[in-house]
Amino acid sequence: MPAITIYSKQSCPYCEMAKRLLASKGQTWTEIDIEEEPARRDEMIRKSGRRTVPQIWIGDRHVGGFDDLADLDRAGELDALLGVESASAPAAAEHVRLLIVGSGPAGWTAALYAGRAEFEPVVVAGLMAGGQLMLTTDVENYPGFPEAISGPELMERFQRQAERFGARVFQEDATRVDLSQRPFRVETSERAFTADSVILAMGASAKWLGIESEQRLMNRGVSACATCDGALYKGKAMAVVGGGDTAMEEALFLTRFAPQVTVIHRRGELRASKIMAERAARHEKIRFLWHSEIEEVVGDDFVTGLRVKNLQTGETTELAVEALFVAIGHKPNTELVAGQLALDPVGYIKVEPGSSRTSIEGVFACGDATDPTYRQAVTAAGTGCMAAIDAERWLATQGHE
Repeated sequence: MPAITIYSKQSCPYCEMAKRLLASKGQTWTEIDIEEEPARRDEMIRKSGRRTVPQIWIGDRHVGGFDDLADLDRAGELDALLGVESASAPAAAEHVRLLIVGSGPAGWTAALYAGRAEFEPVVVAGLMAGGQLMLTTDVENYPGFPEAISGPELMERFQRQAERFGARVFQEDATRVDLSQRPFRVETSERAFTADSVILAMGASAKWLGIESEQRLMNRGVSACATCDGALYKGKAMAVVGGGDTAMEEALFLTRFAPQVTVIHRRGELRASKIMAERAARHEKIRFLWHSEIEEVVGDDFVTGLRVKNLQTGETTELAVEALFVAIGHKPNTELVAGQLALDPVGYIKVEPGSSRTSIEGVFACGDATDPTYRQAVTAAGTGCMAAIDAERWLATQGHE
């Protein structure tokens, strides 16, 4: 097997997800903590041309970060690179009573309740199991944790509790979901299932600005994860674009490293909760550019600045920063079911009011894939509970108690 080297740091969710994926394939690796060894940080940037962790080498090949590693796995190329035998899909799909697509607070809660009801649910959790909370440093508003808890630790506890009650978890992405007939069919790159009932907990993903320069400088100063990459820009000016709780959390976290953090927002007031908005407004290192949008991310090899337009005056100015963190909201991960069940114009799954029932009998949905309004861990968990109970009751009517 080729030697694997991972440049990482503490409190890096993408680093943990990369290691989890490699461990699932029986791999070991040499890990270099760039915070403990600052000289190795410079070595990583020089060798990779990127300012983000993790950075992964398999043998002499620079793979990149977690997303690159996951893309190789989805394409069926990672096993060959690692020198391991690929698992082939079974000739016949395994049949289960209840299958959950996705994880996060909604999916894990659905699995917990379904497990306690002795349905032995299968969870196709995804390569990025745990959802958006995997990128959250401190969860302060989840009941029962007065001292706060990190998002990854909270999701680990959810998963352990679901598994305790019999949930079977596969850390694989669903590649196909067929809801055209019962039993429903869900496939990953390695296996296939048929199911009497399906719960969709597909979550949501970060949105990007959608400008060419943002993509060109991705991982070279443009990031969506302050906990992963903020320390790489210690002592440098940074910017955050967005106006919600996530943007404020990112900005406050970055003040640990930056002499100044500029928050750029299209409106004249924040969408964030009052407590988060007040914390950011009071912080001496945070300043705001209101009624503004980013026209261009400036830089050749790495970010050197932003071209920002004031939407009221039309004036364009250049802001000198070396890092931009994007926190402008999320879009639902519902591509696999588009055209099969009812979605709203944005792509959120429509459910019947007061329930988790979708437009297809026997298919239920929960979490951020159904919720453009609240988008909280506690509400996602609540809808996961609803979905499991709705599925349990529906299965009982079908003779699957």
